[in-house]
Amino acid sequence: MESPEACSSGESSPVSPAAAAERPSEAAALRALVDRVRAGEVDAAREVRRLTRASARHRRKLAAAVDPLVAMLRSAAPEAGGAALLALLNLAVRDERNKTKIVDAGALEPLLGYLQSSDLNLQEYATAALLTLSASSTNKPIISASGAIPLLVKVLKEGNPQAKNDAVMALYNLSTITDNLQAILSVQPIPPLIELLKGGKRSSKTADKCCALLESLLAFDQCRVALTSEEGGVLAIVEVLEEGSLQGREHAVGALLTMCESDRSKYRDLILNEGAIPGLLELTVHGTPKSRMKAHVLLDLLRNSPYSRSKLQADTLENLVTNIASQIDGEDRGGKAKKMLAEMVKVSMEQSLRHLQRRASFA
Repeated sequence: MESPEACSSGESSPVSPAAAAERPSEAAALRALVDRVRAGEVDAAREVRRLTRASARHRRKLAAAVDPLVAMLRSAAPEAGGAALLALLNLAVRDERNKTKIVDAGALEPLLGYLQSSDLNLQEYATAALLTLSASSTNKPIISASGAIPLLVKVLKEGNPQAKNDAVMALYNLSTITDNLQAILSVQPIPPLIELLKGGKRSSKTADKCCALLESLLAFDQCRVALTSEEGGVLAIVEVLEEGSLQGREHAVGALLTMCESDRSKYRDLILNEGAIPGLLELTVHGTPKSRMKAHVLLDLLRNSPYSRSKLQADTLENLVTNIASQIDGEDRGGKAKKMLAEMVKVSMEQSLRHLQRRASFA
């Protein structure tokens, strides 16, 4: 919704003397507030934070506070640094110009210091700030070159729950620069990523970003080895495939497909043994266009191998399997579909108890 100052149509309405006096008064008050920040007043930083929490207009009008807040961020006093950090975080939210202004003002160096703080609250705030700043395409290469990646992975391993969630999202933002993928892999992110996936809700935004990051990293053999060496690693992705959000499932099937395409003989049975087939079949009908396409390709790679249990009703499953079999060359596609279905049901009955026991061991 536009602020009253931005609205205009036809003839302008008369402005009352009181309203006319209010605007210069507000501008003067905001200038005075910036001067107080410049003088190092912690309460002024807190007031900037309050005003910019939910007001895009105040974020724009208080952009002049960025430089003095960054100076305050360097303060040796944790109270002042924390107040400045939270004010800068609010100034950056949904404001591209402020995001770049904050980085240009030199905020990264003190932010990286707070990432290493023993005060977990300050570490959390700094991680949230880097998440917000890394959403800017202009800032991404600068943050990447600053040495933030190893510190974010360290937070992913050791931070509090909120800091871990923000760290994985910041790493995902930075992973969109292809050259950063090797830098991320070099600091062993797979164990904490899998731990985060196991411990959270499969349909959460955090799970979405974990799977999106894994999908990119699995293009590298180093990541595939690390994932399959991690107990329950592939299973964690399969669970997102089954229970995740639409975006999470899209990235989960993409991650599994990347693995299988890299070495079908090495990863096909591993994926099957973790019960991926039911989720893949459902995805061919209920997924996004990308995930439906990826699910069909992966199912084609997995065919003619033992299939695991199915959660779907038999008639639905038969229709889905017929759909998959339509991709197979040759005659008697319907017969092949029925054969696939019978094989899946048989293997499902044999593997159901073992699979549930294995899944319970990771709960």
